[in-house]
Amino acid sequence: MFNNRHWVFKQDSAPAYRAKSTQHWLAAREIDFIRHEDWPSSSPDLNPLDYKIWQYLESLKTSLIKAAADIDMDLVRAAIDD
Repeated sequence: MFNNRHWVFKQDSAPAYRAKSTQHWLAAREIDFIRHEDWPSSSPDLNPLDYKIWQYLESLKTSLIKAAADIDMDLVRAAIDD
């Protein structure tokens, strides 16, 4: 997934991330991470999912909803009968 490149976890202020057990677990395994204290709160612009990927997924969601609405009900009934 990361093509053998170095990567770092970000630990924002979500309760699961700032839990001491999570912080200790990462540190014990020498996993690089940005501690929640060092990460700006409410910073979606710093998360690639928030500024690029979700936009694509929203477009995909819209396409799927439209495609589902266009399904012929006879096809749905035939599928149910099968």
